[in-house]
Amino acid sequence: MPSTVVHVAFAGLIGIALLGDEFDTKAILLVMGATALLDLDTLIGIVVPGTHRAAFHNLWIVLLPAAALLWDGRREASIVRNRWGTYGHRLAWTTLAALLFAHVLFDAFFNGVNLFWPVHDRFYDLSGELLVTDQRGLVQTFVELEGSGIAETTARGTTEDTHYRTGVDPTRDEPATGVERIFPIAATGERFVLTIAGLTAVAVRILEDQRAD
Repeated sequence: MPSTVVHVAFAGLIGIALLGDEFDTKAILLVMGATALLDLDTLIGIVVPGTHRAAFHNLWIVLLPAAALLWDGRREASIVRNRWGTYGHRLAWTTLAALLFAHVLFDAFFNGVNLFWPVHDRFYDLSGELLVTDQRGLVQTFVELEGSGIAETTARGTTEDTHYRTGVDPTRDEPATGVERIFPIAATGERFVLTIAGLTAVAVRILEDQRAD
């Protein structure tokens, strides 16, 4: 699964792109830090088994704040704009975009997350590919259908029977004695390149921002 380091680096790239003229060191660190916080449900999963990739890895963590921010932005007496101005409004939307794309969906398309928990307890694994062939035309395997519903390869188990191994919580309902605890940084070459690119780009922008001051 993508590590927290990879999520943070990806969030950095999104932050650089979307913050625009509102970019500063504080803003980009807030975007990256908020993205990292979603992995705290790993700790919750130790106390409440099955909630890793569920408690914070769901769409509600983004959709509910986005709805509130959209409602607030349409009001003349906007709380966010009146207190933090355009800077705060842009930072809030950028943070939500980073949470969605750099973490929730990134994990959903790599081994899956419990997208609608706790309203609907089901892990969805959207791992797959999108391609064009000369015989089958446009092909996607992100969501596989079976009969009148989603195939088991896409819709997996629930919090009752699904466990994602982490270095903090390598096993479920079994002693962890002797089990290797793995804390991934970049499990593939692509994610390593993404991590280096993201962190380097953020470092360059921070240096530029500090020199400008």
